[in-house]
Amino acid sequence: MKKLFKKVIKPFLPTYEVVCTNYHVIPGLPINGNQSKHKFEKGASEDARKFYVKVINSDLTKTMAPMEVHLKKRGRIIEKSEFGPVNELKKFNIVYKG
Repeated sequence: MKKLFKKVIKPFLPTYEVVCTNYHVIPGLPINGNQSKHKFEKGASEDARKFYVKVINSDLTKTMAPMEVHLKKRGRIIEKSEFGPVNELKKFNIVYKG
């Protein structure tokens, strides 16, 4: 009965996604924004949250400034973390790659 219930409910569960954006600043050139997306199965909220916390707590993430990390549920941002002067960089022309 539980398996049948899970099969019926799963298509209606939300999708989760962790998006990491690195900004590269080179004087005289437009700012490059590299995005990497990590998608999770429908209803995998625990896995997505664990991965999000793991990325935020990583030493590499904290030393690679400026960077921002988003946890999205159905395309809407649930949680957001910024490392470095991200708000000041968003005022300029940004070329996104990836």
